[in-house]
Amino acid sequence: MSAGTEPAAARTGRGHGPGGPLPARDTVGPRHRPPLPRPLGRLLGAGRRPPDGSTTAYDLAVRRRLLLVLSALLTLSLFVSYQGVHADAGPLRTASAPAVVAIDTALKALGEAQADANGATPSTSEFQKQISVAAQSLAEAAADDVGGPAGRQALQTVAGLVTGYTAMVQRAQLEPSNSVLRRAYMSYATSMLRSGESGIEARLKLLQDQQRAAVQRQTSFGWPLWLGWSMAGLCVLALGAALAETQLFLRRRFRRRYNRQLIGAAALTAGGFLTLVLFTVWTHRGMADTRGLLDQVVAGQAVTDARPRTASFLAHTGFRAAASAWIVIGGVLLMALTEAGLRPHIDDYRFRPR
Repeated sequence: MSAGTEPAAARTGRGHGPGGPLPARDTVGPRHRPPLPRPLGRLLGAGRRPPDGSTTAYDLAVRRRLLLVLSALLTLSLFVSYQGVHADAGPLRTASAPAVVAIDTALKALGEAQADANGATPSTSEFQKQISVAAQSLAEAAADDVGGPAGRQALQTVAGLVTGYTAMVQRAQLEPSNSVLRRAYMSYATSMLRSGESGIEARLKLLQDQQRAAVQRQTSFGWPLWLGWSMAGLCVLALGAALAETQLFLRRRFRRRYNRQLIGAAALTAGGFLTLVLFTVWTHRGMADTRGLLDQVVAGQAVTDARPRTASFLAHTGFRAAASAWIVIGGVLLMALTEAGLRPHIDDYRFRPR
């Protein structure tokens, strides 16, 4: 029996397939059933289309391979595109955004400490309170691994400068209010805080600018992501069209109104893609809101509510990021449904080795 030849049972009309009796011959001949493009079959490795006689085996093989290839492409494009957005949500939530807020909190506390130290009636307790807030914020920024090893080194340097600044202010507060030594101590402390590029504030602002740049990179939706999601959308449309065409082919050829496995594959494709799109929109909206808030914080907005607001913007992003594993599982299930829907019909048209 040569490739592409129907079983004898199908030719005589006495055989039964999994969907019921097989017709005597292809009742819907090539003139009434437009074949798939021949280059498509060759591209998918199905070989040449039989020149005459029944082409059911060949048509089934081409459709099976086409559906499996489209399922694999959809899974790959979706996984890469989804990870491209959600992989940055975790670092933004746990490192970059808290670091920007922590550094801004430290800057705000140091500014208030300096104002209190230079006030008409300086308060030692209030100064120490603001220094404690700044030190705690710097420790939080260091725990967030700001800027990698270079950032940690810069924070250690700033922490040492803050300690020296605190000591100078405390010495000044021990001197009489109008003494020359008090003014000298305060002048030196102020220079440590605000002098050029080597001051505490300048170093912290440089670190903050670096973290703002990291936030910008993590929250951007650049052309690679647009390209990836466009490819995923095209794969969804192509797979949906191929599933519909295969369903119609099976309905005409085998007199089965519905193929449950192919319908399940179509439902999984549509439902899964819409769910992933919604997850991505929600995550990216939260990331964009976080970036907008952090830009305002740097511009001078009060930072007291910045931390809980960023946490609310980025809530549930960890759960949504974990859905990337389900993309792979869904892709395997999609290919399994395709195979289960076509394999019984393909088995009725087995090829013999040449």
